[in-house]
Amino acid sequence: MAASPAGKALVVIDVQAGFDDPSWGRPGNPDMEQNIDRLLGAWRRRGLPVVFVRHDSDEEGSPLAQGTEGNRLKVAGEPDLLVTKKVHSAFYGRPDLDRWLQEQGISRLAICGIATDHCCETTARMAGDLGYEADLVLDATRAFDRRGPDGTTIPADEVARRTAASLHDEFCQVVDTEQLLAELE
Repeated sequence: MAASPAGKALVVIDVQAGFDDPSWGRPGNPDMEQNIDRLLGAWRRRGLPVVFVRHDSDEEGSPLAQGTEGNRLKVAGEPDLLVTKKVHSAFYGRPDLDRWLQEQGISRLAICGIATDHCCETTARMAGDLGYEADLVLDATRAFDRRGPDGTTIPADEVARRTAASLHDEFCQVVDTEQLLAELE
């Protein structure tokens, strides 16, 4: 069972226009944006902290390159903290997420965004390793179809399911939006 969200920061990772680029593969979970909006609304109504994370790619031609339309965040409102990063984990961004969370007295996180098996998973793993109590809000994340080393395509929904199985009860709790919203009541 996930911990009560009171005092928990909502960490919204890489919900950027560049992930609409077809080069990422077929996206899963068409309800991700709606679920994130619901979480943001609940967090803001209760005055709980919200962190946005943005991937500022320095790779030439990246759909997430700084200064391009693809770098634009697709979530509404202002966060309490904006972290920018060039790698997978939000804990390696700037400003220092771990330091900010400690300064705010926050020890619990709800993680959502893009991509389930990349930046969300890496951030959840690091959160667990750093001692945070974390929830990965699976239906508020998005994975993409992935090609395995043997050339077979793994559908996005299967990628998300496998990520959840790998993380749950080890690095974090895997929950859904309804569970988290119910716990806010």
